Amino acid sequence: MIEPVVQAKPLQVIPSAESIFDEHHAPPPELIDDCVHCGFCLPTCPTYMLWHEEMDSPRGRIYLMKLGTEGQATLNETYAGHFDKCLGCMACVTACPSGVQYDKLIEATRSQIERNYKRALSDKWFRRMIFVLFPYPRRLRLLAAPLWLYQASGLRRLVQRSGLLNLFPARVIAMESLVPPISLSGLHTAISERTLAQGKKRRRVGLLLGCVQSVFFADVNEATARVLAAEGCEVIAPPGQGCCGALMVHSGLEASALDMARNTIDVFERAEVDSVVINAAGCGSTMKEYVWLLRDDPAYAERAKAFSAKCKDVSEVLAELEPRAARHPLPLKVAYHDACHLQHAQAVRMQPRQVLGTIPQLQVLEIPDSALCCGSAGIYNMVEPEPAQELADLKAQNILSTGADILATSNPGCLLQIASALKRAGRQLPAVHMVELVDASMRGVVPAKLQRH
Repeated sequence: MIEPVVQAKPLQVIPSAESIFDEHHAPPPELIDDCVHCGFCLPTCPTYMLWHEEMDSPRGRIYLMKLGTEGQATLNETYAGHFDKCLGCMACVTACPSGVQYDKLIEATRSQIERNYKRALSDKWFRRMIFVLFPYPRRLRLLAAPLWLYQASGLRRLVQRSGLLNLFPARVIAMESLVPPISLSGLHTAISERTLAQGKKRRRVGLLLGCVQSVFFADVNEATARVLAAEGCEVIAPPGQGCCGALMVHSGLEASALDMARNTIDVFERAEVDSVVINAAGCGSTMKEYVWLLRDDPAYAERAKAFSAKCKDVSEVLAELEPRAARHPLPLKVAYHDACHLQHAQAVRMQPRQVLGTIPQLQVLEIPDSALCCGSAGIYNMVEPEPAQELADLKAQNILSTGADILATSNPGCLLQIASALKRAGRQLPAVHMVELVDASMRGVVPAKLQRH
């Protein structure tokens, strides 16, 4: 059964005589004023690195926000375009010595743009298509079946070699390049609602299954449940899960994000878990900020605070637990890619390395310019394919320069983006979620994706 499209409650828009923004959560002037325009953010910003355009840097965008709040700008294609081109990677947040909360500023501005800017019809419908499909696993599974046939029949290879794809818009080409290998068995993989802890139970944790993750990376969810159970966690995958709202938050669709956040809180509250474990960096960063997202909701504000405090990336949970399950050697060189919404938005950087360090004979290699975004960034690689591809190709070259046998990261979007770039580079370096390496070590097997190369 296909879920109905979320009908978000309309927000009251009150025009301001002094601002191009409405009065519902406009970019807060006090947060804008925190920026002293020192420039420390410039070398960390992917779009500034690409174009050296001041208005496509964090401080430049903050200046545009200030102009908007003061009524000295026009909400037109040029103005909106500077914010559309931001990846929201939050590298500037890590670099800023003044503690500027750019994450809150960019999300507020994007919500304003989505409510008040009239996009071109083609752009509007392309974005709508994304949000009608991607937050809904059942719809994605319906789409995945013909995609499997497209791959299994050899039609994909024929289309790619013929140059036929070049007749399509860049956005369509980008989407096609990101489709991962699909198996029919994988589409029907179901995670048990309850996975018992092995040995003495240490924790009861809830597992977020995700949208894209549950359809195209179900094996990652299976590995996550196995690893947590092996380390003494009872793993609950509660029914009724939907999208956590991350894609909506990062794209300015605030009202839909609120509905999805409320449902996520309801589902995991009923599960009565000690922690909520997330294996997708973008989801984790949003769920940890539900307390901000739901700050105006009297029925959910306090509940969101308690919920967000329970949310942890899987690497955080594993780093907190003294390793109990035996690890078998994996004599491999792995390049670990820091997902932006893990290292910058959540400030989780050492924990994945600590967890990978428990695997005997596994050598973890650092990727040059590791803070640079790969270009995935939610839906960015679909709506802004040219800069996204340029960033991905840079990332691929940096990965290949390490001489690694395998790539590991902590986010499904990064896996799709980097795998596509490695293919363009002519190298089929296997790319896995870091928890898959831990799972393979615990089971004493070669990682499945390495066997296929």
